[in-house]
Amino acid sequence: MGFFTDTSVCIGCKACEVACKEWNDVPEDGFVFRATSYDNTGGLGASTWRHVAFIEDFTRRDDKWLMASDVCKHCTHAACLDVCPTGALFRTEFDTVVVQSDVCNGCGYCVPACPYGVIDRRESDGRAWKCTLCYDRLRGGLEPACAKACPTDSIQFGPLDELRERAQERVESLRAQGRTEARLYGESPDDGVGGDGAFFLLLDEPEVYGLPPDPVVTTRDLVSMWKWAGAAALSMAATCAVSLLATGRRSSR
Repeated sequence: MGFFTDTSVCIGCKACEVACKEWNDVPEDGFVFRATSYDNTGGLGASTWRHVAFIEDFTRRDDKWLMASDVCKHCTHAACLDVCPTGALFRTEFDTVVVQSDVCNGCGYCVPACPYGVIDRRESDGRAWKCTLCYDRLRGGLEPACAKACPTDSIQFGPLDELRERAQERVESLRAQGRTEARLYGESPDDGVGGDGAFFLLLDEPEVYGLPPDPVVTTRDLVSMWKWAGAAALSMAATCAVSLLATGRRSSR
């Protein structure tokens, strides 16, 4: 199960942000007026699990004001899962990734492991927090709060295969209308994270939305690194053993 977020129909109402906070009891995050945008949230964090970004670009002839509701991507190959030493992060029966706050020890290894910079530690308790895709609601047969609250169906929830098919049809429809810049982001199982459980329809390059153009699971080289480390340790042990044997022989003489 997952999310398809169609940014072409997002109106920036932030109903998803409010619904997420209310249902998950996420604390306020400052309500800071940043003087650079109508967006007062700024970005995803431990106390912002859904973030509606306002991308205001008035520097070109085709001035644009893009809006997009961002969220944890629930990666197929999730690096945060690989590095968590306590098992606080786990993959659910819905193929989503959830943090168990009562198991998290606040080590923070998951924070730099995320290729999207989503997961974060809360200053008040030191533990890591992020979107759970409303795991408790899914177990009760309900859709996530953000999707339920979205008035334009910009956030759509369902089986990923169905969402990908629907998203491709939407892209083709937009391109037929002249929106040639329409593209999908994170939908492909062949990308660097094995595809995202939360993917997007964008109307510009990913970088414009603050998204990495080619995300890669940060632990992809972990196995080979451990192999090299193991080989180096064995070589060092063998060298030490030979040295000790040679020293012993000289002493016996």
